[in-house]
Amino acid sequence: MSDLTGKVVLVTGAKGGLGSFVTEGLLRAGATVIGVSRSIQQSDFAQQRFHAIPAELTNAEAARKLVADALGQFQAVDALVHVMGAFGGGQRVDETEDALMDRMFDLNFRSAFYMMSAVLPHMRERGRGSISVVASRQGVEPGAMVGAYSASKAAVVALVKTVALENKDRGISANTVLPGTMDTPANRDGDRSKFVQPLQVAAVLIHLVSDEGSQITGAAIPVYGLQL
Repeated sequence: MSDLTGKVVLVTGAKGGLGSFVTEGLLRAGATVIGVSRSIQQSDFAQQRFHAIPAELTNAEAARKLVADALGQFQAVDALVHVMGAFGGGQRVDETEDALMDRMFDLNFRSAFYMMSAVLPHMRERGRGSISVVASRQGVEPGAMVGAYSASKAAVVALVKTVALENKDRGISANTVLPGTMDTPANRDGDRSKFVQPLQVAAVLIHLVSDEGSQITGAAIPVYGLQL
């Protein structure tokens, strides 16, 4: 396991089906974790290096306040791991309601945009930093009946690649991770023997935070397992 002692990592969606594995893995590796979600509490993770900040991140002001609060408390954010997101589907494109399209882009794209916009000035000033965003296989391999979801994740992949290109001269890496269907409480229907284990996805994200993963940038990393 990578040694993340001394690193401060901001994790959005920190106690979800994947986020819990990410948070616990980062803590085991020695990182200080600022865990964010709408309902997160300090008692969610029994570790002194865990710090809960409840927040709603679908607007720019909230993202800026979150980063300012984190910097005020810890003086630095070494890495952003953006796990926050949501799934919605079941309709053809011509049947998709505006509300679903807005929800997918709010939770999957705009939240990532706002968080990266908020943390990048600090990382650029320091001349180092790591950004990892959880996208989806469907962001690069769209599926039928999930057009809004696929489009929002594709937009994230493009955005993060742009961030990598714009900040490669400032020591900042930026990558997306593309899980297949994961074995989380929200995905318990179907043949679970082929589902991707969240622990495996978390391990990739933790490696990207580490010094050993610092030269991986501009990548969209598939984690498909038996779904290949």
